[in-house]
Amino acid sequence: MTDIIIETERLIIYAASREEMIKFIESQTVDVLKLAYEEMLNGCLNNPDQWEWYAIWMIELKNGTHIGELCFKGLDSNGTAEIGYGISEKYRNNGYATEAVKAVLKWALNNSNVSAVEAETDFNNAASKRVLEKCGFILNGKIGEEGPRYTISRY
Repeated sequence: MTDIIIETERLIIYAASREEMIKFIESQTVDVLKLAYEEMLNGCLNNPDQWEWYAIWMIELKNGTHIGELCFKGLDSNGTAEIGYGISEKYRNNGYATEAVKAVLKWALNNSNVSAVEAETDFNNAASKRVLEKCGFILNGKIGEEGPRYTISRY
């Protein structure tokens, strides 16, 4: 497990500990989210040397207010990680997702094991598409489970 903390102008972003993840999972009321977060915890426990690539990353305002989460879905043998993110509805349209994704991308792409980061978003999710575009992702021509896939490369 790692103690990675990334600070931006307005945010603190960190990979949650086992205890933080368990508490967060227990607080979930949406079954599909609870299941996804449980899968992340299991990924962490099964790959403790790659904790940050499976963990729930907490996104907080500098005052400690929790406003969202992001995650990577592992790091494959080619050095590609997939990122996912979400901001609580109350805090959307303030640029927080873009700020968080840019900061975590900088961290990820500075990691020598990472060659690229991918993301996918629903065809109708204009806000998420804008986040990806503002962060430098480009369409890669593939369609994933949720929609078009985007890539940003270290090279």
